[in-house]
Amino acid sequence: MRSWTSILISIGATVIAQEVDLRWYPPSNTSINNLTTALRGQGVYGFIFNTSETPGAQYGTYNWCNMPHVRKSEYIKPAIEYELKYVEVIQRHHKRTPYASNAFPVESYHWDCNDQGLYYYGRHFDSHSKQPAEGFWEGYISPINPYTPSGWIGTCQFPQITSAGLDDSWVHGRDLYGVYHDLLGFLPSKDESWRTKVAYRVTQNVITSQVVGMLISGMWETTESIPLLIQGVGVDSLEPQYSCSVGSKLFNTIKSPSNAAWQDHLVAAAGLFGRLDNVSGVPADDAGFHASFDHYFDNLSARQCHAKPLPCKLEGGVNSTTCIDQAIADTVYRLGQWEYSQIYRDAPTSLAASATTYGVWIAELSEHLRNVMVSKEGPIYFHNIAHDGSVSRLLSILQADVMVWPGMGSEVVFEIYRQNGNATSFPIPGNSTNIRGGNVGINHGGFFVRVLFGGKPLKSSNPSLGLLDMVPAEILLEYFDGLVGANASLIVGKCNGTVPV
Repeated sequence: MRSWTSILISIGATVIAQEVDLRWYPPSNTSINNLTTALRGQGVYGFIFNTSETPGAQYGTYNWCNMPHVRKSEYIKPAIEYELKYVEVIQRHHKRTPYASNAFPVESYHWDCNDQGLYYYGRHFDSHSKQPAEGFWEGYISPINPYTPSGWIGTCQFPQITSAGLDDSWVHGRDLYGVYHDLLGFLPSKDESWRTKVAYRVTQNVITSQVVGMLISGMWETTESIPLLIQGVGVDSLEPQYSCSVGSKLFNTIKSPSNAAWQDHLVAAAGLFGRLDNVSGVPADDAGFHASFDHYFDNLSARQCHAKPLPCKLEGGVNSTTCIDQAIADTVYRLGQWEYSQIYRDAPTSLAASATTYGVWIAELSEHLRNVMVSKEGPIYFHNIAHDGSVSRLLSILQADVMVWPGMGSEVVFEIYRQNGNATSFPIPGNSTNIRGGNVGINHGGFFVRVLFGGKPLKSSNPSLGLLDMVPAEILLEYFDGLVGANASLIVGKCNGTVPV
């Protein structure tokens, strides 16, 4: 038999389902998605690319090296009648070495990570069993092995979270605890039984596990063993890794000549690619480096985030005076921002592409929120460590009004609140074209959701969502259900083409 609370939520959902708008709406026109500005502008809109430290008065500014997140000093507490019931965080990992695939054929300097260790070993849970040594990886180049790697040379893995990225991860955890325990009193104290109240999830990419260990230490001041939830290879919804041919095709089409905007930007940037190739030694026919600015962006920004010099052209194995200067790097960064806005927001098919390829995670989030609304036992805090593609898809689904490339440590927080007092149906004043503002009786059950990006409420271009600051929970849930189906019931069909997107 269904509980009265589930019936109540279902009734409210039926009302809202008739009104919630599932259509794609374009983002605002800004310098970020203006191709002329991306090609010919100066600087990068005041964004930071060369340090993890953002001056206190400027906190909230986009910082690629260490994105703003919720902190006590900037956090805005909701009105007193709202009681926080659940928090779910999804963030990109913190700063790292570049991917090997984004290296130049020959790099002009080494990159070593001798100030940290990546520990890989198995251990019995039974303390009476034999225990392992704490072995860590130390990269080296054999003088005998004739097959020397191209690209980056050094003791690092490419990628791995750097020591500075580990420090950023620890501070991130400390700041989250500062808000959700110290400021709000929501999380238990560190000397209480907190382990059953929280959950942490990672992807198959080990850099997410490198981050979460430091983040947990920053939150709870512990170095003890903590379980990390992880889904299987090829089916993980967080990265995501599950197969979705329709969604992949939609993304590939956005990044193809059939999309005039994409083709125009590649043609207009041909001269820039030529200057970059001249310095890097990347062949002009290297498809990976020339399908977008992703590879050059990662290569250059990783250097600058770690105070390493921009590269110069090697002549006879020695640096020449022909270099990538800051103006060129800034243009790469502006074009990278333009590309992410195009891929995830400006292209009309971006919503369908993201909803199909990230719909399973969205359905998992929805289930977590619904469990809270019916008082089902479970964690009160759930933290996901993921990637830029994960956060970008989420921002795409939420139809962020201004899309940026999610930098290192980018964070989206879902907070669900219960409003104390009368929780019956009520008319929301405003115009009838906006479900949040229409004069429609909505039985919201007293639950509201706030979505924070960079520590501030996220603004959506979709009129049903608007500013995601105390939105009735059923509106967001019905929006998600309309795109991906309850319990992701639409995703397999949408991904294999049997259900229209």
